[in-house]
Amino acid sequence: MDRIRRIRRTDKKHNFTLVCSDLSEISTYARVDNWAFRMIKSMTPGPYTFILPATREVPKRLQNPKRRTIGLRVPDHILVHAVLHTLGEPIMSSTLTLPGDDRPLTDSLEIEERIGHQIDLIIDGGPTGIEPTSVIDLSGGTAEVLRAGRGDLSGLI
Repeated sequence: MDRIRRIRRTDKKHNFTLVCSDLSEISTYARVDNWAFRMIKSMTPGPYTFILPATREVPKRLQNPKRRTIGLRVPDHILVHAVLHTLGEPIMSSTLTLPGDDRPLTDSLEIEERIGHQIDLIIDGGPTGIEPTSVIDLSGGTAEVLRAGRGDLSGLI
């Protein structure tokens, strides 16, 4: 996390996302009401990040420091699922937007050229586009769209 913060020049308030392989992992890391679980189930796997109250299993450094929440994703990318399956545990994630850039880095050659000396590994998973995930806050008893990105939000907006 510290290295990512240095590379992106973010502060300790920057939120990270915990990427899970399936719904069964979500309840380990977040408190999920029945209505929220049904919504998450209907939208995953997919391009959505859900903000939920964190459980005690989540290290404080991964939680929003004031709200004690965590962002969780269950992606639909085959390579991410392979990594998660191999590791047998969730991974931390953050969009790679460098200081001064108005779009995230997604091309492996550009990543290598710009920050390759600062990271250990680049896995080229093919084109994913630059539109971010949609972020939906489920921590307050209702669904609040914090960021409209990829994925259908017609039932929420």
